[in-house]
Amino acid sequence: MLDRLNFIENKYDELSVKISDPSVMADQKEWQKLCKEHSELEVIVTKYKEYKKACDDLEYNKEMLQDSDTDAEMKEMIEEEIKELNAVKEESAKELRILLLPKDPNDSKNVYVEIRAGAGGEEAALFAANLTRMYVKYAEKHRWTVETMSINATDIGGFKEIVFMIKGNGAYSMLKYESGVHRVQRVPDTESSGRIHTSTATVAVLPEVDDVEIDINPNDLRIDVFRASGNGGQCVNTTDSAVRITHIPTGLVVSCQDEKSQLKNKEKAMKVLKARMFEMEEAKRNAAIAEDRKSQVGTGDRSERIRTYNYPQGRVTDHRIGLTLYKLESFLNGEIQEVIDALITEDQAKKMEAMGNAGEM
Repeated sequence: MLDRLNFIENKYDELSVKISDPSVMADQKEWQKLCKEHSELEVIVTKYKEYKKACDDLEYNKEMLQDSDTDAEMKEMIEEEIKELNAVKEESAKELRILLLPKDPNDSKNVYVEIRAGAGGEEAALFAANLTRMYVKYAEKHRWTVETMSINATDIGGFKEIVFMIKGNGAYSMLKYESGVHRVQRVPDTESSGRIHTSTATVAVLPEVDDVEIDINPNDLRIDVFRASGNGGQCVNTTDSAVRITHIPTGLVVSCQDEKSQLKNKEKAMKVLKARMFEMEEAKRNAAIAEDRKSQVGTGDRSERIRTYNYPQGRVTDHRIGLTLYKLESFLNGEIQEVIDALITEDQAKKMEAMGNAGEM
């Protein structure tokens, strides 16, 4: 690992020289690429310098401790400083191991979030709307923007299905852990006997795909246009502006009716289709660490879940890491960072375990 860190430090120094070179700066595209790489390495190099300084200071203090000219009072101070330096060294080493873990190339991308009502009928659709609001609130806290792609609403405010895009740096790195089946336990407003019902909704989080990353043969597409349905408004139910695209080889179907323009709806639908196909291709290439879309989302059955939202007890439980929080109201208002941080930590721990002794310093 030290060899790798030395290599990164040398690479960082080389890039520092390059990005200051006027001839390199003349090519803005290349210069921006080098600046991005330089910025990514800077975090690691800064932490490595902190680690090396702690090691050097430790050696110096140990030598002072062995020096016969050092008096007892000074030795006591040195021993205390050695304890502090050892703590800094261990913490720096731990952070460096995390920084050197393989990066997900999609982490900085925007995301598409697809939420569908599962088991539970109208109550499941209402829960899907609750989850949508939760993610929108979370996005607002990060000052990310949200753009609706398609929506299939119920008469009482639920969502049978909704697809929206969240635009913001690092959106995928935070939200990718939300994919799966979410379960709610509560007494529906329509339940007169006060019985607790269990319903589910499925969530899929897909990274936005660049055009160069996925190639779709136009001959493999069937494009249908139809009249948009909704709660009124100009052009609703009056023009064939909604678009449905079917990718015949895979059977993937995407529809979009958010825009009044048929062309804009088609563009949006194509972006979602590419994101879904990209995820399927990623799953094939990384079968050991990724799942295809169907297994990621699951069937929506009540027995499948990654997280439970229990209203009577005011708790949220993430079953993957066994974490329970008794703050359901704030959680549904977008305060979900604590669980996301715990999931990231768990993911990092598993990756570090897989690296084994290669991570020793």
